[in-house]
Amino acid sequence: MNYALKLSIKNLFRHKLRTAVTIAAVVVAVTVVVFARGWVNGIIEGFSEAYSHYSIGHIRIIDREYRPRERLLTLLHPVEGLERESIESMIAGLEKIRGVENVLPRLKFGAMAATDDELVDMAGWGVDTEKEKSFTRIETMIAEGRMPCEGERKVLMGGELLKRLGIDIGERVTIVYSTAYGSLGGTTFEVSGSIESGLKMLNEKVFYLPIDVARELLYMEGQATEIILGLSSMEKAREVMPEVETFLEKNGAGGRYMAIPWYDSGTLVESISMMRYVYGFIYLFLVLLACFVIANTMIMIVSERKKEIGMMGALGMEKKRILRVFLLEGVIKGAIGSFAGALLGGALTLHLSVRGIDLGDALAEMSQEVFYSQVIYPVFSVSNMIFVFLLGVILVAIAGYLPARKAASLKPTDALREG
Repeated sequence: MNYALKLSIKNLFRHKLRTAVTIAAVVVAVTVVVFARGWVNGIIEGFSEAYSHYSIGHIRIIDREYRPRERLLTLLHPVEGLERESIESMIAGLEKIRGVENVLPRLKFGAMAATDDELVDMAGWGVDTEKEKSFTRIETMIAEGRMPCEGERKVLMGGELLKRLGIDIGERVTIVYSTAYGSLGGTTFEVSGSIESGLKMLNEKVFYLPIDVARELLYMEGQATEIILGLSSMEKAREVMPEVETFLEKNGAGGRYMAIPWYDSGTLVESISMMRYVYGFIYLFLVLLACFVIANTMIMIVSERKKEIGMMGALGMEKKRILRVFLLEGVIKGAIGSFAGALLGGALTLHLSVRGIDLGDALAEMSQEVFYSQVIYPVFSVSNMIFVFLLGVILVAIAGYLPARKAASLKPTDALREG
């Protein structure tokens, strides 16, 4: 083994340029794969977090009649508790289900405000402010001011929405809305703070207010348009769903309410989650390109060194030792290239995971209804680097095996005559 390793290392320096080019191909492929995996995971996590926190939750409970009319922000089909029990009792019962960490009632409604030039379309979100802060990252998005407290007729608005309305924090805005009875209502609110987030919906359309205030204004005491369940992770939804459905059935609400897990929500999250599998083939293709370079190089080496291979066989070197020499030569190149590529890809991913990549201009035309972050933060992971390093080494070893086997199978007399 030592002799084969020494001979393999010596052979690396016989054609330094060719060795460098081969290693460089592996470095580039592995670097790209490490970064691409971090980039895709960043996109998936960003979209998943945005949707689960601000739209669909991990599991969401709504009235069955609400779902087909949801885009209209109707108030005609609310969640108002279980049979002979209030919504607070329902929330308390849901909080006892194993795996449920947060239960958030939300009351969403359509609204408008007038400026000198236009009517601005908005969406009001009545929320339990303390629960909202514990489940979402909304506090980290508040650029100035604060979230309104329970009982305050104040609103938290997106920065872009404030600009369209031509108002600032501390000023007042009159908002018009339709109540649960279909009548028009209007209330003047003080702006308590502004949101600056990577989510276009929150920046340009949404305003937050305390749910108790929203219920009073909309004549919806003890009601919500939806109840969001927050779990420790999105993967837990499949485990918790049966218990949530059982809870609703036992309390006689299975026919009226429906529990919708994130993976059955009909949103972009489901498609984005499939990206991992699609990009898996792309990663493999990139590394296989580098393996193609390795295989071609090894074939060229075998062709050039037939006489040398014949001499090895004539001197009594076993076929498996000849195979080991050439195989080790390819593996060493792959290991060096994969190691360097993993380090470079990891360093690039780590840098951008802190700084982020702003895609604001590229995504400017996307709908407000799509919950996406304009700043993508690739996910840095040591395990990702290790995985891609091992993938590179293994595939390179496989790519070098056939040429190495061909070299070992040459008969000494044929190799000496052809060389």
